[in-house]
Amino acid sequence: MIPRALSALLSPLLLALAALATGCASAPPAAPGEAPATAAATATAPAAAERPASASTMGRHPADPWEVVNRSVFDFNDALDRQLVKPVAIAYRDAVPPLVRTGIDNFFSNIDDLWSALNHVLQGKVHHGVEMGFRFLSNSFFGLGGILDPATEMGLVKRREDFGQTLGRWGVGAGPYVVLPVFGPRTLRDAFALLVDRQADPDKWLATGDGRWALFGLEVVNVRVNLLPASDLLDRVAFDPYTFMREAYLARRQDAVYDGAPPAEPFQDVPDDEPEKPKKK
Repeated sequence: MIPRALSALLSPLLLALAALATGCASAPPAAPGEAPATAAATATAPAAAERPASASTMGRHPADPWEVVNRSVFDFNDALDRQLVKPVAIAYRDAVPPLVRTGIDNFFSNIDDLWSALNHVLQGKVHHGVEMGFRFLSNSFFGLGGILDPATEMGLVKRREDFGQTLGRWGVGAGPYVVLPVFGPRTLRDAFALLVDRQADPDKWLATGDGRWALFGLEVVNVRVNLLPASDLLDRVAFDPYTFMREAYLARRQDAVYDGAPPAEPFQDVPDDEPEKPKKK
């Protein structure tokens, strides 16, 4: 992950694929779940690059015209995660008490609430924007700067929004699917929106110098810890992780832009085969 930006790399992607694989949604980063994940399990999990991909279908997905390049970037990101990010996340999970991890996760989630509130307003959903604003204020003042989450107990539901969803809300098409180095799966629209979303990351305005990098690294590890169960599930169930994650990401983003009610796919009526005409004698 990478602050809010990489939250959109791993989060929409691994959480969505977990939902598709199990039939139930995984918990978002704001509500991390504890799931067993050991270094031994990580070491024995097959790498994505070792799984075969169908050459006959390469590049045929209408939303993925750059599949050949995307797969190369995907393999790079996967190797980086397996060799660096995931081991650090496992060590962090094992060394830091759950109560402390929850407080850190709440802190980042609270900042994300403020950005979500602004995007709700930009999309014309003022009621939800005001609700998310109250959620941010409640957790900031009564939750010790966001470390605690009293807003949830008050019935203020978390509704995450980002600038990519805002653009989609106002009719900007998703564009081709693309895998960015480090930041991972996106649509072309979301890739441009990432430049705006990054400005809302806490490392951009809560710290300077070494503190900024420390905060950035902590957020990366925090998000990756929350996604350990989903990534372990991917290793077990996905024959072709690239295709699985692409379908999960595109489905989840479509659902997010339309608040769970995407337009129906156009139905093409295929006429039945005409009956065979009798042969003339």
